[in-house]
Amino acid sequence: MNNEESVQHFLELIKKSRRGKFKIYIGMIAGVGKSYRMLQEAHDLLDNGVDVQIGYIETHKRAGTEALLEGLPIIPRKKIFYKGKELEEMDLEAILRIHPEIVIVDELAHTNVEGSANKKRWQDVMALLDAGINVISAVNIQHIESLNEEVQGISGIEVKERIPDSVLQEADEVVNIDLTAEELINRLKAGKIYKPEKIATALNNFFKTENILQLRELALKEVALRVEKKVENEVVISNVGVRHEKFLACISSNEKTPRKIIRKTARLATRYNASFVALYVQTPQESPDRISLASQRHLINHFKLVTELGGEVVQVQSPHVTESIIKVCKEKQITTICMGQPAFKLPQAYIKIHYYKKFIHFLAQANIDLLILA
Repeated sequence: MNNEESVQHFLELIKKSRRGKFKIYIGMIAGVGKSYRMLQEAHDLLDNGVDVQIGYIETHKRAGTEALLEGLPIIPRKKIFYKGKELEEMDLEAILRIHPEIVIVDELAHTNVEGSANKKRWQDVMALLDAGINVISAVNIQHIESLNEEVQGISGIEVKERIPDSVLQEADEVVNIDLTAEELINRLKAGKIYKPEKIATALNNFFKTENILQLRELALKEVALRVEKKVENEVVISNVGVRHEKFLACISSNEKTPRKIIRKTARLATRYNASFVALYVQTPQESPDRISLASQRHLINHFKLVTELGGEVVQVQSPHVTESIIKVCKEKQITTICMGQPAFKLPQAYIKIHYYKKFIHFLAQANIDLLILA
């Protein structure tokens, strides 16, 4: 390391030590009481002489939540005109200027109105942390990127506003706000979550008991996973003889299946506190002069998703897919490969099966696990 690199490294250490602390409340669904809990915490902090201010809170006109705002210092929202309408956003510049010790920032997955400093609110939060401001925030489980398909499978709804898993990895504390399905449905029926005219629709859709139970399980697992990672990172345990996992996601230019493979691989990597690589083998059929615009667009989106989930993208040009996978496994010291179901179509099925058998033999010899994902 030369002198310039040494100085830069030292400055990075100083910056990291000055970075704000980050606490996230996670809920399984709307109405469990995340905003309410954050405001309760703000009152407790204020009573203890801490400089805590409200950067953004969403009460959804819930009486109990609105009552808790009384007596808390609130940083006014910024008014923005967009397409002829006056909209309100969190005033990032004002928070940075006022520089409270702790700021409450609700709705972490929110997309900012066009023209804002950052596209997403979680990016605003990163800016606050970088400035040394401590942040308390909240998000529902359905907004976590790697859980997108699982939530869609449970609820039948694709959630558009999402946060990368890397945001959760930045958190110093992750706290679950838990209710039983019965308690949540009683809150809904009592009008504590939505207006009366919306209750019946909610009960028949997202708030079905079976949906709530599955979302609750996801939320509990997610928080347990984050605590487990904190223990692994902060508690010194002897790791002699432990295999260091590294995952490889094999992806194509198809539209949907690769995204499922990427997300599942990212989840596995997170569970094992490991890294992952996404490999795309560009065959002659998809060479730059032959690949369709649609396939190019899908690939760009896949690569972007890998980056958002903290993975590394590797792109290889070769007519031999399995040989390329083997080469990357050796170079990157991969321990587990995640891929979709292989397609053996005539008339080349025999040749493909021959390569596949060689591939399986290599994996067995190299002690690499193969997961065929649904």
